[in-house]
Amino acid sequence: MKVLLLLAGQSRRFWPLAEKSLFPVCGKTLAEHQVETLKAAGFKDITLIVGAHNKKELKKLFPTLKLIEQKGDGMFGACMTALLKMKGGPILIVSGNDVIDVAAFDLLKKEMTKPKTDGAILARKVKMYFPGGYLTVKGGKISSIIEKPGAGKEPSKLINIVAHIHNDPSALLGALKKVKNTKDDGYEQALHLLFQEKTYRAAAYDGFWQPVKYPWHLLPLLGHFLSGIKKPLIHRSAKIHHTAVIDGNVVIGEGTRVLAHATIVGPCVIGARCVIGNNALVRGSSIGDDCVVGYNTEVKGSVLAGPVWTHMTYLGDSIIGRNVSFGGGSTTGNLRLDEGEISSVDGDQAIPTGLTKLGMIVGDDCRFSTQISCYPGVKVGRGSFVSDCALIKEDVPEKSYVNIKEGVMQVRPNKMTVPPNAARERYRKSI
Repeated sequence: MKVLLLLAGQSRRFWPLAEKSLFPVCGKTLAEHQVETLKAAGFKDITLIVGAHNKKELKKLFPTLKLIEQKGDGMFGACMTALLKMKGGPILIVSGNDVIDVAAFDLLKKEMTKPKTDGAILARKVKMYFPGGYLTVKGGKISSIIEKPGAGKEPSKLINIVAHIHNDPSALLGALKKVKNTKDDGYEQALHLLFQEKTYRAAAYDGFWQPVKYPWHLLPLLGHFLSGIKKPLIHRSAKIHHTAVIDGNVVIGEGTRVLAHATIVGPCVIGARCVIGNNALVRGSSIGDDCVVGYNTEVKGSVLAGPVWTHMTYLGDSIIGRNVSFGGGSTTGNLRLDEGEISSVDGDQAIPTGLTKLGMIVGDDCRFSTQISCYPGVKVGRGSFVSDCALIKEDVPEKSYVNIKEGVMQVRPNKMTVPPNAARERYRKSI
């Protein structure tokens, strides 16, 4: 069976982080995790549907896989582009944004063994409204799909997860060609046409599922990936001081040094060439390559893409991009005083995150001076600098300079440039 893995999305809602398919968690990008799961499920013929913005990087990651650059928008554009270039079948279409277990693919395969089955759609019952496609099932077959009907207007509690088997790709292509308005739900319209003529079955799935739309979705994903670590794995070139404590299932990469009295509590992944400084505490986190978790720093339940530098810093339930530095005494607020759900702003909307603990989310190439603190759930755009003793109360646009004047947070364009990493790299190697 051929697989189409859809990776061409622009990741707008993933701001301030960069391309989501290339963001590293637990030593691998999201795209690598997805391909690994597909291979574990027995699929070998995998084609990546990519965009112009990520084609080069994905080609480097997957030199042996076929790539097709998407033309047009959304799933409609992805499928039209791919199907016009492919022959034969059946095909499995998988979203790069929906992380699921290997067991999900086994359920799809099982549904396809039933007599007179033309396709199978992974489906899940939800307790509250989710902005996705809702399925109606009658007589053992899917009869309709309605995309984002709105809360209270759902035709069922069964939503579609984008893991779809089509036994006859030419029939899907034909249905796509019949769709006139392709702006938002063209693929779903084509599915609805197919459901009227052919037998598609819903594969009921209640295993792990994490859609990755917003950056905070990486935190439950972090827990999922960490739970898969079943034993410690420390590279033979890593250097662990005899007073350091490594507790639980911890992965430590090549050339990493753990200094005196540092503590790492698993499950945890520490990348290559990192320095975990004196008295530092890292627990339940993913630390990318070339990071310096400096003296007296605590990193808890966080994802650091790397390289990231800290010194006497607290990072709790936070997500930090590449090439970011924190000065001494910087602290993330990650819990509301009333311990309620934390919201994050998207445009002019406050989006509930579903989390009661969420620190800060920081884009690439940012610099934080000393004694910085932030409200839970704030986001800092790429290339921003934050002056000393600042309290970040709200999201910071890209390439901004933040300071405090008479107790008020002020934001203006950042005229400074991010310094080259050469000096920091020399320092990291000398520690």
